[in-house]
Amino acid sequence: MVCNWDNGIGGVDRRTTHRVSISQGEYVVVDDPDTVITTVLGSCVAACIRDPKLGIGGMNHFVLPGPKSRVPLGGDVTRYGFYLMQSLVDHLVSKGANMRRLEAKVFGGASPCNSYYNIGEQNAAYAIRFLAEKGINVVESKFGGASGCKLEYWPVSGDVTYVQLMRSTPIKEPVINLKRVFPLRLAD
Repeated sequence: MVCNWDNGIGGVDRRTTHRVSISQGEYVVVDDPDTVITTVLGSCVAACIRDPKLGIGGMNHFVLPGPKSRVPLGGDVTRYGFYLMQSLVDHLVSKGANMRRLEAKVFGGASPCNSYYNIGEQNAAYAIRFLAEKGINVVESKFGGASGCKLEYWPVSGDVTYVQLMRSTPIKEPVINLKRVFPLRLAD
């Protein structure tokens, strides 16, 4: 797919770029210098990993670091960092990437809800720990904040465009109070 943007995001002119968008639980590996991988992150984390000498790289987008114990029977492992981080590295190596040359850029981990569990922080910590254990050098990272981001990554060159998303003003009163409109009744 060829994009005919006027100027891309962040003022980067990419008129002949092939765009590959990934969602939660996905990863992709490319070796085309005209391909950009994009995603939008909140508390999720995306790891952009490449072999600069070979000119191949990819991105993943995970929701949670991993289960505290085993994945429930029939559970979807693709949303977990433990699966997506290893899958991305394995795919790069299967295409000829050298583990010693791999470098990473890691983003996301926002806390848009100020949750007690701080999933964003857990995701960021998992990604950094995984990369350290594998000996993969982290050359850039940006974690946290109160709002998400849009990310564009050109794996062959290693270029990244990071755009912080604007946080909307919280609504002080609910638009519809469902308890008044439709009271809940328990079944007998």
